[in-house]
Amino acid sequence: MSFYTRVLDFQIKYPGTTADEPVVTLINGDAEIQLSTMPGDSLFGTAVNVRVDDVDALFAKYLERGLDTSGKKNSPVHQGPLDQTWRMREFYVNDPNGNTLRFRQPIGDQGTGN
Repeated sequence: MSFYTRVLDFQIKYPGTTADEPVVTLINGDAEIQLSTMPGDSLFGTAVNVRVDDVDALFAKYLERGLDTSGKKNSPVHQGPLDQTWRMREFYVNDPNGNTLRFRQPIGDQGTGN
């Protein structure tokens, strides 16, 4: 986490959070990311949660730019935004190094159509 806080100038969002916790939320201005060490997150790289304002519009934009979803046909969350039980609307993208970017928006925020 020191790379994010010392080099990239992020700060821990919630007081009392330590680097040893399984999920740590960091902020830098309007940017917010979560670092996770939950079981399964590190099997094939790193999982990064990216909070966005309009997850549906972003997914459509990425498709227009050539996002290929064919590599994860058995993963609905890689095929398009889904409402998750943890009150987030999300879609996932894997980068060439196997890291998973989870683009997410709280359910009920503007832009979801919900």
